[in-house]
Amino acid sequence: MSERFEQLQAWVAGALQVQTLRLEPISADASFRRYFRSVVGPRSYIVMDAPPPQEDCQPFVRIARLLQDAGVHAPEVLAQDLARGFLLLSDLGQKTYLDVLTADNADALFSDAMGALIRWQLASRPQVLPAYDRILLRRELNLFVEWYVTCHLKITLTAAEREILEASFALLEDSALAQPRVYVHRDYMPRNLMVSVPNPGVLDFQDAVYGPITYDMVSLFKDAFISWDSRQVGVWRRLFWQQARQAGLAVQAFPEFERAFDWVGLQRHLKVLGIFARIHYRDGKPGYLKDTPRFLNYVRETGRLYKEFTPLLTLLDAMESRAQKSMVAI
Repeated sequence: MSERFEQLQAWVAGALQVQTLRLEPISADASFRRYFRSVVGPRSYIVMDAPPPQEDCQPFVRIARLLQDAGVHAPEVLAQDLARGFLLLSDLGQKTYLDVLTADNADALFSDAMGALIRWQLASRPQVLPAYDRILLRRELNLFVEWYVTCHLKITLTAAEREILEASFALLEDSALAQPRVYVHRDYMPRNLMVSVPNPGVLDFQDAVYGPITYDMVSLFKDAFISWDSRQVGVWRRLFWQQARQAGLAVQAFPEFERAFDWVGLQRHLKVLGIFARIHYRDGKPGYLKDTPRFLNYVRETGRLYKEFTPLLTLLDAMESRAQKSMVAI
């Protein structure tokens, strides 16, 4: 048992005013955070261990309150030790959307998720959360180059290839920045939504920003761990657009909204390819890399719809071919 775990256990016992308790590990995510569940009498609690200096609990605490004020079911922060990175939270349940999603229940679950997202977006105000600006968008896209292309595929790009990526990245950034601005969870996917009452419970929101209105919809419907038929995604996308417009959100006309959804999705898919490679090579967590084919498929599926991204798809195919030839040569 590590010294930090003993400190965490003692802190939780003090916060709950009990002499002894048991902390059961429930998950470790792609960051340095760890989560535990503790049952004391009839109540269940979640404990977050977010070690400084790698993690900062303050955004989690602040954004949890923003979500609650917007009428979204987020964890209540029951106790906190920000200096040590310890949080005691209410327990939103034991099953995520990802655990239970099927073709039969997806409409009902996603209807609840869209309703919660619209409430969150309606509460949006500028200068409360960090801006999802061009600098951040480009930093995320550069993860694709640094970690997927250079580190994973082991390819050094030529000047002409860099120009192709630069042109594609600029198109994606311009599209994202032209969208109506709202609060963006930034990882609003089934693994971060809990089946709960009220439904859903929302987790993993500490990286929220102020940015494009379609971003969280892409996260929900084009997930890292489950895929849906493109026609079904189209039905849900139109439904969200209709409900958002009825609620008074400043959505674009549907053709522009549809394209914005696709293009911000392409930005996210490229970013995730970079993140999954980074988690594998830098952090030593290999499980995420097996899901890269899903995101490559998302990139190709979306890119084929728009002639602007034909050069990007051609480059992607060429890079993958070069990487495979290099592996054979080795």
